[in-house]
Amino acid sequence: MKKHSARVAPLSSYSTQVLTCPISEGGDGSESQADTPGSETSEESRSYQACTNTALKVLGGLLLVLGVSSSWVGTTQVVKLTFQSFSCPFFISWFSSNWNILFFPIYYSGLVVTTREKQTPIQKFRECSKLFGEDGMTLKLFVKRTAPFSILWTLTNYLYLMALKKLTATDVSALYCCHKAFVFLLSWIVLKDRFMGVRIVAAIMAITGIVMMAYADGFHGDSFVGVALAVGSASTSALYKVLFKMFLGSASLGEVAHFLSTMGFFNLIFISCVPLILYFTKVEHWGSLSSLPWGYLCGMAGLWLVFNILVHVGVVLTYPILISIGTLLSVPGNAAVDVLKHEVIFSVVRLAATCIICLGFLLLLLPEEWDSVTLRFLANIADKKSEEHGEELTESSVHTRSRSRANGTVSIPLA
Repeated sequence: MKKHSARVAPLSSYSTQVLTCPISEGGDGSESQADTPGSETSEESRSYQACTNTALKVLGGLLLVLGVSSSWVGTTQVVKLTFQSFSCPFFISWFSSNWNILFFPIYYSGLVVTTREKQTPIQKFRECSKLFGEDGMTLKLFVKRTAPFSILWTLTNYLYLMALKKLTATDVSALYCCHKAFVFLLSWIVLKDRFMGVRIVAAIMAITGIVMMAYADGFHGDSFVGVALAVGSASTSALYKVLFKMFLGSASLGEVAHFLSTMGFFNLIFISCVPLILYFTKVEHWGSLSSLPWGYLCGMAGLWLVFNILVHVGVVLTYPILISIGTLLSVPGNAAVDVLKHEVIFSVVRLAATCIICLGFLLLLLPEEWDSVTLRFLANIADKKSEEHGEELTESSVHTRSRSRANGTVSIPLA
């Protein structure tokens, strides 16, 4: 066989710089070039921004809950103080409802501050008037759409004020929380909402609390009348909210502000005759205008306006559950004020009735998919426990085998 040989000349023209790759000290060179300090900084900034947004949402929710509960407690307590020198509930209700006219101006002012709105107030008002139809608001639509809501609004406030004349602020605020159960029942019947057994139980608990509250002083006297008035206020409030959801459920914040200001105008124009009739029939005697407690009246109307703004704005911009929690917290808030300032002593029956109503209110806050979510959560916990138990068995078997090998014994599995 012949041997073949070949010379291989060195590649002098090959550039070694092409083969070089910069590797940091202590690294293995497997990291990609995407892991740069700039990308790490951007990821940190994004995570920091997400945490900041979450913290702001939580803080905003807590402030909303605190604002709703404190404004409602303040309104209720100022009404009680007003009744000491001025006992005209319908006039108070009418006077505070007139302040709803300020809804749209407050909304437009906030819009200008936050977004630098270029539209004039008249243009924005006409734009939001499409809530009444494509042609805007006419006199017929103004009366047709506004009259039922304004009447329900006036009845809710008037019955609530009348109940405060008979009962303590804690009892009235607790009974008013039953409106959540009435909303569920009406939504189930009228709006065909999903049936939920736990909410039926909550409604039964609310009715039980109402009966116990009426039984606390016997089914007679001012206590029974006050309970009936408070339940009537909760019922009209529930009907108002169901109709509001039916006709204005998809309305924007501007349209809601427009509608509430329209209700204020309707109250000022058409319902002003009722206080005059009550005055001339001497059902409610005001006296001279200078003798009216304008400080209490304006303070109460302002707090009521703040409460209504927070409720309607919170429902549109945040979670409705926060509004419900704020309303519920008014019960212990009023109880604290009644005990510390008015030295009210609550009976055991009243305390039990209040607790039952509040517990039913909390059950009504459960989401629709709470049962499936709870079952899924329990299944995940069971799976984790089974996995941990399997890992413990594996570790124990490995430990036993190592000990047996160390002692020179061999375990033979039985067939």
